[in-house]
Amino acid sequence: MAILLSFQAVAAHQKLNMELELFQVLGISLGLGLLVGLQRQHEKSELAGIRTFPLITLFGTVSALLAGTFGGWVVAAGLISMAGLVVVGNVMKSKEPPFSPGLTTEAAALLMYGVGAYLVLGESAVAIAIGATTAVLLHLKETLHRFVAHIGEKDLKAIMQFVVISLVILPVLPDKTYGPYEVLNPHNIWLMVVLIVGISMLGYFAYKVFGQKAGTVLGGVLGGLISSTATTVSYARRTKDFKSSTSLATLVIFIASVVSVGRIMVEISVVAPDTVPVVVPPIAALFLLMLILGVVTYFFKNSENERMPEQGNPAQLKTALIFGAVYAAVILATAFAKDYFGSSGLYIVAVISGLTDVDAITLSTSRLMGVGNVTLHNGWRVILVAALSNLAFKGALVAFLGERRVFYRIAFLFGTVLAGGAAILWLWPKNFNILHDLL
Repeated sequence: MAILLSFQAVAAHQKLNMELELFQVLGISLGLGLLVGLQRQHEKSELAGIRTFPLITLFGTVSALLAGTFGGWVVAAGLISMAGLVVVGNVMKSKEPPFSPGLTTEAAALLMYGVGAYLVLGESAVAIAIGATTAVLLHLKETLHRFVAHIGEKDLKAIMQFVVISLVILPVLPDKTYGPYEVLNPHNIWLMVVLIVGISMLGYFAYKVFGQKAGTVLGGVLGGLISSTATTVSYARRTKDFKSSTSLATLVIFIASVVSVGRIMVEISVVAPDTVPVVVPPIAALFLLMLILGVVTYFFKNSENERMPEQGNPAQLKTALIFGAVYAAVILATAFAKDYFGSSGLYIVAVISGLTDVDAITLSTSRLMGVGNVTLHNGWRVILVAALSNLAFKGALVAFLGERRVFYRIAFLFGTVLAGGAAILWLWPKNFNILHDLL
């Protein structure tokens, strides 16, 4: 009986893995269809756009899945069908308006034919997901068209550059370690670049949705997602020209710094999820302190309502290359410091690295903790020291670039956080594990 249950468990696990692989393939198919459709829609193609291309791509995927059972003629038949649609569509487009039908309904009909067949022959959960996605795409016509209409040339360039970074460069990089200490892995280094650029892109397109109308709190959140250091520089400089904006600048700069600490926790969770119960709680304590200070600062701010500064493209290849180089340098410096100076050497690297880019030291330390090269107790301390170093650096930027009153306010807030961070470093229990304590 036990052997039978064991076989059933293995079979269920294998089925789950197969379904996950199918969802992955279909997700890639949908993403590629959306990407090409976005570009064609932006170019005002009359034949097919941001809705039709995903439908066509998914139709091809479903046809290929069906071919596994019925043979390759299914794919050929699908190709002939699509070719017929394109010919008919072009013929109809050549006629005089107002008769100008689209291909969405035809593509959806072909796709749903494939979905119906796959519902019987394949996994029902996958077929249901495709059908629901098709319905949503058809329903969101106006929403998707409005989104494309608001995308400018710079935004399209940002998307294409992110595609190059994540889908062109990453897959071809070797997944092997090189160099001193065997810690430089090109694939892993660039994967971290994709992660950071992806987070920044999320903030950038949230900014494009809300634009310069973003309020003070949202401006700080978006600034923290894109770049808290760049946000600090932008708002500090503005206080020189608009001295009445010190309250707003203080709040936005501080909120951006709060979000940057939140980014640290997200990065740790993605790169080294097994370390979260030990590593994240002390950083979360600092985040909570900053959140409380941010709320208090918000209620004492003036009723200023300035617009958020224009944000740059976070997916530039030059920026990605610089971050990749910094990340690789931090990994190498960390390995060197640990080898020659022991754990104490890691804090020197954290202070120096944190001055310019806390993401690099966070990702490198998280990866080292994940493989066991750095203890969790030392790891979270290194990351926290880097975060505090970055905070001190941003305070220095405000002192140098900003108006005196905004520096006094930022100095008080950052000083309180630095004191709280020092207390966490000094008093946090060495063997604290949130899961162990809860259970």
